[in-house]
This record gives sequence, structure tokens and C-alpha cells, in this order.
Amino acid sequence: MSAVVVAENGQGRYQQAVTVGQHQLVADEPVSVGGADAGPAPFDFVMAGLGACTSMTLRMYAERKGLPLTGISVTLNHEKTTVDGVSRDRITRSITLDGELSDEQRQRLLDIANKCPVHRALSQSLLIESSLKN
Repeated sequence: MSAVVVAENGQGRYQQAVTVGQHQLVADEPVSVGGADAGPAPFDFVMAGLGACTSMTLRMYAERKGLPLTGISVTLNHEKTTVDGVSRDRITRSITLDGELSDEQRQRLLDIANKCPVHRALSQSLLIESSLKN
């Protein structure tokens, strides 16, 4: 995997240049919180990663099993919620599966979606180690 490098790009109050291998992206905050909305917000990138991983995992599984899956779409939303008096982040993920799939195949694909690597990482306590560089 390529390292992800994020640095201010000087183009706006919160705009960031995001470099992933050979790919260049822009991250920003929406206007409602002082950004210029020049790119996705940080949680949008998290959800994009989860959605892409979900779709790719389902495609790989369907190909391996010879399932008649003709299309996949993943819609994700982020919100704050309170669980037992504690504020938590919640991502809702709605998966659309196209093709002549049985109820059993559809349920199995949902089970597989919940096993994609990004879903697994986000569903457990991540270890994030931070340090300062000179």
C-alpha cells in the first residue's frame, strides 16, 4: 500500500493536498464550518473507503462463486448519535445488488460485505500511533 501524505495546500482555510501514490486529491471542509467545499470532507473520505472496499469485496466474492451479480452500489451516510449517554459516530451503509440473485445469495453477500477489510477495521478499536517529525 502507498503511504498517504496530507498537507495544507495554501488554497483555502482548511484545504489539504492529499497524495496517495500517483493520485492527487483535495480535501476540504464544507462552507458551513468555514471551508470552501473544494473537495470531500475527512469523513467523506472514510465513507468512500468503506464503500469502495465493500463493492470491491462483493465483486471479488461474486466472481469467485460465479454469482449472477451484475451491479453494486453502496450509499453511505454519517451522523452523530447518542448510545447509553455517550456521543458516537454512526455510518449507515445501504447496498444495492443488481442481478438475478436468490434471497440466500443476497444474504450471503451482505455477510461478506460485513467482512471487507475496511469494515472490519472501522468496527473495532483501531490502533493509531502518532509522532512528530522534525
